[in-house]
Amino acid sequence: MDTLSYKTVSANDATVQKEWVVVDATDQILGRLCSKVAKLLRGKYKPNFTPHVDCGDNVIIINADKVRMTGKKWNERQYVSYTGYPGGQRFATPAILQAKSLRRGGKAGKHPLFIHVVKGMLPKNRLGAKLLNNLYVYNGSEHPHSAQKPKAIDINTLN
Repeated sequence: MDTLSYKTVSANDATVQKEWVVVDATDQILGRLCSKVAKLLRGKYKPNFTPHVDCGDNVIIINADKVRMTGKKWNERQYVSYTGYPGGQRFATPAILQAKSLRRGGKAGKHPLFIHVVKGMLPKNRLGAKLLNNLYVYNGSEHPHSAQKPKAIDINTLN
């Protein structure tokens, strides 16, 4: 006799409702902003969250050049990358990564500082790489995704 009145619903690619959201990074602290963005990308705020499915939203971050870091982190924190060649270890501070994005003009939609920070908060597998493609970061307040009709959300209201 089946007495359960509820069933666990598991999302799949056909049943996922993906949305486009815009997040304003003006005067936000980088790590706190990126942790909430990673949750949005992952879909953890949705009731039908399934860990092995891309059920998150497409996130557009605007005004990325106005983000803040506390303390002396702009110049003292170091991110390490490795080219794969002997002697190919590279070090970059957040200020260097931000300047690289400003030189590029922020037109490409990929911001090295935000990509590095959000990537560390996503799963380290193929799903995490796929989720990172749903993130678009721009330095100014304009973005080329107006055709998708993104809705603006206040990131401070999320937990």
